[in-house]
This record gives sequence, structure tokens and C-alpha cells, in this order.
Amino acid sequence: MSRHKVEFTSTEGHTLAGALELPDNGTPKAYALFAHCFTCGKDVVAATRIARTLANQGIAVLRFDFTGLGSSEGDFANTTFSSNVTDLEAASLFLARQYQAPSLLIGHSLGGAAVLAVARRLDSVQAVVTIAAPASPSHVEHLFADQACDIRQTGRAPVTIAGRTFELGAELLEDLGAAVDFPFAG
Repeated sequence: MSRHKVEFTSTEGHTLAGALELPDNGTPKAYALFAHCFTCGKDVVAATRIARTLANQGIAVLRFDFTGLGSSEGDFANTTFSSNVTDLEAASLFLARQYQAPSLLIGHSLGGAAVLAVARRLDSVQAVVTIAAPASPSHVEHLFADQACDIRQTGRAPVTIAGRTFELGAELLEDLGAAVDFPFAG
């Protein structure tokens, strides 16, 4: 198995950083796209292990940092659930142009909700896997419920999630509310 650093451009024009795990045994059987959790990144241990295990089974896996996280450009406070979905579309387009369109989508936590949302838009997708994904994107609101008023009043506010502090913007709250009725199935 070999790991390649890759970069591609989001629809907002930000450079997104990724890691592509390729099998050593020749042409991949398939390509997968991995979406991490709300405040994680492409190098979170679970994502790395899953990608490497799949690569050892002949499936290439692209994992990347969403806009504003890890090594990707952009301001996390300006990201939304919808921007995560469009980042996934950009990642899929990158794979299709440079390698092969993804036939498998994998998402953890809010990344799971995002792969469910984008799966219907990608003709190449044959399977979707979610790991501890919420039934609704708005589920993550409990992580910053105490700061929601501050975020709405000031437009953005610092929030501590899992011991790390992030700036969240009011656009995220609005977008999560709008995404509640997103048709995941069908």
C-alpha cells in the first residue's frame, strides 16, 4: 500500500489537502471517498486505519481535510454542512478526473450525514457506509448549544469541542436547520 499527498480545489476556490491510499498490488478494484467527523481531519486515527485496511484489500481511498480544517485552506467558521457536501463533490470530481470516480462513500459522524447527502448526486456511487452518523445533520447542534445565542448575535463565537476550540459561524446554524429535512433516502 502506498500513500500519496494530493490537493484539489473546492467550489469556493480553496485548496483542499488529501491523502490517497493506493493498493500495492496493481490497479485498484474500486475507489472510495472518506469523510471525517465534524471537527476531525483526514489524519484522525480511525480514518487512517480504515483507509489503509481497504487499500490492503485492493480499494483505493481518498481522505481529505474539509475546508478550514487540517492542512486545507479556508476559514472553518465560514463552513457549513452544505459546504462539506460540496467539498465531497469536489473530491469526487478530482478522483474522477485523475483516477476513477468513487464507487464507495464512507463517512464518520457528521461526515456520515454528508456522504448520505451527496450520494444521490454522484452517479458512480454503488455503496455508502456510515460510522456513528446522526440521523439528521442538526444533531451536532448539541455540541455547541450553550453558545448558539452568542453565535447568532455576534455572527460567530468560539466553541470548545473535544478539548479543541473552534470559531463557528451563524451560517452553520442556519444551514444545519435547513438540512433537517434533507431527503437522505430514496
